[in-house]
Amino acid sequence: MTFSFDEDLQLALTLADAADVQSIARYRASDLRVETKPDLTPVTEADQAVEKLIRDALATQRPDDLIVGEEFGGDAALTPVRRWIVDPIDGTKNYVRGVPVWATLISLVDAEGPAVGVVSAPALGRRWWAVRGGAAYTRDVDRSTREIHVSAVSNIGDASFSYSDAVGWDRHGDAGPRALNTLIADAWRTRGYGDFLSHMLVAEGAVDIAAEPQLAPWDVAALVPIVEAAGGRMTGYDGRSCLESGSGLTTNGHLHAYALDLFR
Repeated sequence: MTFSFDEDLQLALTLADAADVQSIARYRASDLRVETKPDLTPVTEADQAVEKLIRDALATQRPDDLIVGEEFGGDAALTPVRRWIVDPIDGTKNYVRGVPVWATLISLVDAEGPAVGVVSAPALGRRWWAVRGGAAYTRDVDRSTREIHVSAVSNIGDASFSYSDAVGWDRHGDAGPRALNTLIADAWRTRGYGDFLSHMLVAEGAVDIAAEPQLAPWDVAALVPIVEAAGGRMTGYDGRSCLESGSGLTTNGHLHAYALDLFR
């Protein structure tokens, strides 16, 4: 059976509703079970439960599509086969500590790249979504919906830059730390909003550049359609697809060439 991207978006939004209920139910729970994965990052029972919920629903609603998730694996390489890429809780460390900056990320990817993206952050009362080629939207804390657009800032001296921290920038050689230091020194304002939120704030026009040196496909797949539909650009530090490069550079488009040049 063939589905339109609009139908896939409606399914992703429904899955996000269910995921929000599941994740919020265990947020700040005193008996939350937390384990350490082989890469030394935390995983909670909520991460696993949310991904299982989404996988089970997709297996029924989209049986011909592949599924890739942070907790239960799958191949995220770009192929002609449609695949759903899921991060059940992006920002698990925040989730564990009671910091409300975490979200469920749901994306549909085809041979051309991410086509549908939903980012749902229930502890913030926020959600963002888009379909490739369409407009980008957000739902605010008052549950009103609005279309979003990136900013028109074209000078780094007027730009707001957001990132998580200084960890991992040296993976990109000397250019990584040098780029970070330049962005901090030259930008009008620097803040560490981190994770998905930095990139969604670029899509909204509240931030102009966001960068993360280490990202897996499930960290970025849902972000790309939203950023691009809002008029921005999201690539790796090397200019390739961020699904392949393992890093994420998001800008309002006007500042993208400037930012990429810092890593050369």
